[in-house]
Amino acid sequence: MAGPAGRGLCRALNPCRGSSVFPGLLLRLCPAPPPSRPFAAVAKTAKKGPQKTRQEDTKKKARPGRRPLLNKPVDDVYLTWLYKRPSYDVEQAVAMLKKFQVLDFTHPRQYVYINVFLDMALEKKKKVDPFSSTVLLPHRFADETNKVLVFTENEQEAEIARENGAAIVGGVELIKWILDDEIQADFYVAVPAIMPKLIPLRNKLKRKYPNTRRNSLGHDIPKMVQLFRDGLEYMVEDERVIKTRIARLDMPTEQIIANLKTVIQDICTFKPPTYGPLVQKLVIRSSTSEGLLLKLDGLLPQVEKVEEEKNADEDDDEEKHAQESVST
Repeated sequence: MAGPAGRGLCRALNPCRGSSVFPGLLLRLCPAPPPSRPFAAVAKTAKKGPQKTRQEDTKKKARPGRRPLLNKPVDDVYLTWLYKRPSYDVEQAVAMLKKFQVLDFTHPRQYVYINVFLDMALEKKKKVDPFSSTVLLPHRFADETNKVLVFTENEQEAEIARENGAAIVGGVELIKWILDDEIQADFYVAVPAIMPKLIPLRNKLKRKYPNTRRNSLGHDIPKMVQLFRDGLEYMVEDERVIKTRIARLDMPTEQIIANLKTVIQDICTFKPPTYGPLVQKLVIRSSTSEGLLLKLDGLLPQVEKVEEEKNADEDDDEEKHAQESVST
């Protein structure tokens, strides 16, 4: 649209381009400019600053210092969080558990438990995978026995398994019943000859599938049946903790300690001794008592010391040979 009239109409329709026509429409169509933020750029640069600077700022802030823990209380009544947790010899700890039972009037045949905290690290990013095991204790304490199933197609081996306490013995005919959950057992044992036929059970049995690492696959049927029928099973929980029972409180102290040492020695076999001890902390308790921290001296196997003595003996022999060669 040409001419003054056309330009006037365009200014009226688009007053933001500057016009004195329709001042009310100008206010409505042209919003006010945003307020200036002189500190916006500074704030953004502060947010984008290095993470170390923010960490240093937090460290500079005054924090209330924690009171150092005291060594030993002077009385029987004290605030536990102000003192270091006491540790006891295993004989002293078992005696205390027995005393607690008498003072608390609790049942004398309650179970004794241990909590074992492990160091699963090896080198770099490697670590010990969570494991499970079954150990035969020197002194039985449980009234019940485990239900063991033995896979074998040899009639003579089947008879040996029944004589040694196997609950179920059979061959490939058991596969369908196990898959249909018509037969269940606590442990499954097999001889090597039948293993190729048991492959359909691998996903069903999972970690209970017979294998040599768990000592559930082999030719010594009496030994395997006894291990899993009377043995104690334990496993690593939460990546680094083992919680299991080891005895009854009314057993003699010597038997409780013997069972404890047997379990600890079996646990230590899952980590090479060259990477340091596997057990970091050991706590013992009964069903109704508090946990007592144990001293590890005398409980861990002395594998490292034996290796050091062997190396020292070898060095001595080399020195002797060197001296003899020089003298001759």
